[in-house]
Amino acid sequence: MTNPRQLAFIALRDVHKGAYADVALDRVLQKVNLPDRDRRLVTELVYGSVRRQRTLDTLIDQFAKNKSHQQPQDLRTILHLGFYQLRYQERIPASAAVNTTVQLAKENGFSGLTGFVNGLLRQYLRKAGEQGGRGAGGQRSRGAEEKDSLLVPVPQPPVPSTQAPVLNFDPLQLPENPVERLGILHSFPDWIIQVWLEQLGLTETEQLCEWMNQSPTIDLRINPLCTSIEEVEAALQSVGLLVRRIPDLPQALRFMGNTGSIQKLPGFKEGWWTVQDASAQLVSHLLDPQPGEVVIDVCAAPGGKTTHIAELMADSGKIWACDRTASRLRKLQENSQRLNLQSIQIYTGDSRHSNQFQNTADRVLLDAPCSGLGTMHRHADARWRQTPESVRELSVLQKELLTHTSTFVKAGGVLVYATCTLHPAENEEVISAFLAESPHWQIEPPRGIELAASAYSTPQGWFKVWPHRQDMDGFLMVRLRKTNNSE
Repeated sequence: MTNPRQLAFIALRDVHKGAYADVALDRVLQKVNLPDRDRRLVTELVYGSVRRQRTLDTLIDQFAKNKSHQQPQDLRTILHLGFYQLRYQERIPASAAVNTTVQLAKENGFSGLTGFVNGLLRQYLRKAGEQGGRGAGGQRSRGAEEKDSLLVPVPQPPVPSTQAPVLNFDPLQLPENPVERLGILHSFPDWIIQVWLEQLGLTETEQLCEWMNQSPTIDLRINPLCTSIEEVEAALQSVGLLVRRIPDLPQALRFMGNTGSIQKLPGFKEGWWTVQDASAQLVSHLLDPQPGEVVIDVCAAPGGKTTHIAELMADSGKIWACDRTASRLRKLQENSQRLNLQSIQIYTGDSRHSNQFQNTADRVLLDAPCSGLGTMHRHADARWRQTPESVRELSVLQKELLTHTSTFVKAGGVLVYATCTLHPAENEEVISAFLAESPHWQIEPPRGIELAASAYSTPQGWFKVWPHRQDMDGFLMVRLRKTNNSE
């Protein structure tokens, strides 16, 4: 089977049965040998349909007699694929999007409903055509904004080539309530929109939503122990890949465009570089580890920050990489071996219950388990898996980890707390509660690398990366110092 849309349907069917989107997609792609172009199409259709699920369901609700949740699940999935292509795929002709979706219905048990599928999609096109456009792709033109004052105009980022162009009319009907409106238009649960609105306001929340719906970029971190950024740039450019440097991060490069298989690129097997998002690289610089020190990475797997710490320490000293999941630690070991790092030692276990590290570390990194709300562009289904209740449960875990692992730090030492979420309950509230109960700890401004404090720092002293402002994953990170007079 080599039909990209059928493969996407199979993967999406597994997602709707509970599989993670990346796992379901990988499972499908491993069984076939597709050209790169078709692999990219399958990937875009799967991730896009999952990411835009709420918007696509709303279109079904709007144009069909039966609501989306009343449709047979497989038919709902097929309709998602059809509407996604019409709304967000500018390079796919409307006729091809309709015809291939009708064919999907015919080949997957819905021969008697091909007329319904055809009519539903063409009704969407007619509605858009009445006003001179195919669909707005989730973004609004200036004319639409003038007609519709309920949606505040915002500066638009460049539209990726996989998204539909901004046209004159969006057939999607939206409610007046701003939370529901943004949630439907950009396909997020209302509770996430509410959390962002409280911190950012309407205009920036919409910018953040748009950023989160873009396809993610790939950043890499060069290994200065065996190469230079100039050498990696030259090697990648020699095979036709464009990269650019990232301000304030001396080891970071960002790929501009498709890369193909990462493992086949120059320098990967040699350990010249590893994949790591720019904001994750900031964390280890904030920790500022020094050669010869003892450093504990409390939740280390799969090891991106652990190996970065080793590089910053010139692979001199001792780094304890702790995690309770042995399989994830194996990935860390593979990465450290490929990067030829010797200073990392493995500890398997739950750091909340470990006592062997008390008062032993010069520095501790707690990259805490979190809801991942800052990285939802990379994890298409994360927005549907997390809930307010899961956030509450994670905040309890984070507080337990912070309270216990702070005892690993020697007097005068440093602990960096970091998450890749944008929820105050997992970030500011965790730190504030810890400091209220821990008189011998205080927030300390960064040292070492110049972190462009004006861009990341807050008046309270923590570093917060907003994706739509800094164009990298969302993170919060705080550097804490244990005073010398603590026990």
